[in-house]
Amino acid sequence: MLGSSIRRAFAIGVGIVLWCAACASTGTSNEVESDAQPPGESGAEPLTGPQIQNVLAEFVEEDRQSVGVVVGVTSADGRVVVGYGHLSANDPTQPDGDTVFEIGSITKVFTSTLLADLVLQEELGLDAPVQSLLGDNVRVPSRNGAEITLGHLATHTSGLPRLPDNFDPEDPANPYADYAVEDLYEFLSSHRLDRDIGATVEYSNLGYGLLGHALALRDGTDFETLMVERILKPLQMSDTAIELTPDLRDRMAPGHDMWLRPTANWDLPVLSGAGALRSTVNDLLTFLEANLGLSESPLRQAMEFARVPQQRDPALGMDIGLGWIIASEGDREFVWHNGATGGYASFIGFDANASEGIVILSNSQQSVDNLAYRLFTRNFEG
Repeated sequence: MLGSSIRRAFAIGVGIVLWCAACASTGTSNEVESDAQPPGESGAEPLTGPQIQNVLAEFVEEDRQSVGVVVGVTSADGRVVVGYGHLSANDPTQPDGDTVFEIGSITKVFTSTLLADLVLQEELGLDAPVQSLLGDNVRVPSRNGAEITLGHLATHTSGLPRLPDNFDPEDPANPYADYAVEDLYEFLSSHRLDRDIGATVEYSNLGYGLLGHALALRDGTDFETLMVERILKPLQMSDTAIELTPDLRDRMAPGHDMWLRPTANWDLPVLSGAGALRSTVNDLLTFLEANLGLSESPLRQAMEFARVPQQRDPALGMDIGLGWIIASEGDREFVWHNGATGGYASFIGFDANASEGIVILSNSQQSVDNLAYRLFTRNFEG
């Protein structure tokens, strides 16, 4: 059995990083906040390609944080997409808006948008017990007479741990690949909750994997099929998938670990709802534009519902929606999520008041959160 520290290292969405901490980590100070000109405020200009390229050059060439990275920005002024670096040491091709990356825990906001749509269509309720979707083959843990609901899973308040304690990968380079439904059901049926359900926020890849599994089981299908039918097809996101077509595989950037060494891709057959999707910057910009109302979408109401604060996380100092993390800084509000797998890092977020959204996809494990902070706050000084 792997130790808890190793299991945490394998967790999708390695860290939920405070934006102020991300700023501090590069030696910037409070003057960044006073000098920055946030989007939507007087004097702020739309981000330009050269501005983004300069920040990415520093990230890749000076700081050695990635092999290749792509940034996409969308606003009422349109899209700006900038790639920098290369796919690998053996492939000098520069990644672009159509390059495919693992997006890790950004998958969670797709899972939660799916749940939000089901709730608004009155097909399910946030208060529906997870047990009611799983049937008699498994016993979902309860505590003090309370049951875990879909809403608890979607807000990380189920009391379930980050990862199950029977998570014991045969291949550490692809840790989720051999975790089977039987393993999930064995864990749930034997697990005793350490805290009351709904009492506190505890980020759980297990919980989101269970949410995706339960929603697919209810529909009599698999998670990817349900996601395609309810979310990806309505949004015309044809470059977002779990199982890649030959064309998407040809466009996939190889992953690299934190030392920029080549590493294996991850597969999450059972816990897909936590982090199995692969996507491109252009497809994720389409998702953001629907969230921001910059494009027409049948999912607009579900997207608005998904970002309504449901819980407060005192440890983060942020609100939790359905999947989304909601951060306030001054009079601004950022709705965001990050992700990481063994060879990739990702970020998606937006400021609804400024009608601006940013996507960052990198083919190394190093966090891109600080890049997002710098771009949102127009901090080009490093």
